[in-house]
Amino acid sequence: MKNSKDSIKKELNDLVKEGSSLLECSEESTLKRSPTRYQQWYTKSLNLVRQLLPDRIKEFEELYQIEKRKEINITTYGISDYLLGLRVTQGRKNSSWDAFDHEGIIVRKFLQQLSILTSANTRIDSLLSDVKGVLRADLFDNEIDAAESLLKAKHLRAAGAVAGVVLESHLAEVCNNHGVKLKKKNPTIDNYNQALKDNEILDLPNWRQIQRLGDIRNYCSHKKERDPTHDEVEELINGVNKVIKTIF
Repeated sequence: MKNSKDSIKKELNDLVKEGSSLLECSEESTLKRSPTRYQQWYTKSLNLVRQLLPDRIKEFEELYQIEKRKEINITTYGISDYLLGLRVTQGRKNSSWDAFDHEGIIVRKFLQQLSILTSANTRIDSLLSDVKGVLRADLFDNEIDAAESLLKAKHLRAAGAVAGVVLESHLAEVCNNHGVKLKKKNPTIDNYNQALKDNEILDLPNWRQIQRLGDIRNYCSHKKERDPTHDEVEELINGVNKVIKTIF
């Protein structure tokens, strides 16, 4: 199994390099020439910031777009406005000019996003270098290995059940890391998953993926349900392995 700390650091470093590359595209229109590249970069970066720097997620998002604003000015003008081609002007109808340097503002806001993302490096160490966390990660890796062995031996329900335990335990730890409290005495995967989504720790795609994994686990754990297929159990194991490596 790949070391989760190294894989996250690689993803983070790749995003920092990609962000730097975007800045070098053009001094005059840094992002406008590559809007798709920026949107892809923003989506991936947002997910990492949400996981590693939850206290700065609002700042990161508002550099892109401020949802509630009374007017558009030099402070509230965001990267999304620039990508849409929106410009703020002043003057008369037949004689108007830019109210401020739109390109300059956006370059500074993008640099600030890049700075936030770069600072996440220190958060990775604090999250994953903790001895307890490393031991837990090693334990989960061993459990995933056991689930894969059971799958190869065609013990589908047992393999899925083992993977399901890893997923539930990991989601419980993620809730604990973020101070998310659940009222239910014995929470399930669905309970943890919904709580993390409600607290904006999980985005919609991750929430849906975990929901899907929970459904497959139920096929493995409840004999009244239909039997799981080999492909479903394989999907469950691979999905859980991804979750424990990317969601903290």
